[in-house]
Amino acid sequence: MWSVVKRDLAAVFERDPAATGLIEVVLTYSGFHAVLLHRVSHPLWRLGIPLVPRLLSQLGRLLTGVEIHPGARIGPGFFIDHGMGVVIGETTEIGESVIVFQGVTLGGTGKERGKRHPTLGNHVVVGAGAKVLGPITIGDHVKIGANSVVLRPVPPHSTVVGIPGKIIKGEADSPETTLNHTQLPDPVSERLHALLALEPGTEGTRKVLA
Repeated sequence: MWSVVKRDLAAVFERDPAATGLIEVVLTYSGFHAVLLHRVSHPLWRLGIPLVPRLLSQLGRLLTGVEIHPGARIGPGFFIDHGMGVVIGETTEIGESVIVFQGVTLGGTGKERGKRHPTLGNHVVVGAGAKVLGPITIGDHVKIGANSVVLRPVPPHSTVVGIPGKIIKGEADSPETTLNHTQLPDPVSERLHALLALEPGTEGTRKVLA
């Protein structure tokens, strides 16, 4: 487990330019605290030990504002940035080197049993406030824009924006590339511009949209 924790620590320094020292991260980063508690509670959950894993999960929620069910499977290098309000459901599976921001929900869509939460691949970035719901698969190197609601599977190397989330195919990115919200496309605006381009006499409307 120690090797996994070291990967989690390394992810903080790789992804957060505000992280200036090991002691600062260990003592003050609530996202790291939540993940560390999960690293303890998950093996206990898999061993079938009653109550203790859930108590650790609730302790993590009380101390950090992050709720991770002990049944969730989380790969190494997981980083929760400004973690308040993050919720990760029981059957969630998360790959390596994934980053999520505040207010993210990896949840279900109903009271069904079995696999009911999402599976995230490697090097996925989930923006602040985004909701990824249901037993869907998010491919490797996917970027999900802030406040997007993702209800359908997403292929690798894509960007998702909007409500419901719209998939925008992108170029293959390196694992170090993060989500730049200032450069996200607006598929609704693009569609409106495309429609207006087909209609005569809409020059004024196009100027307003621009």
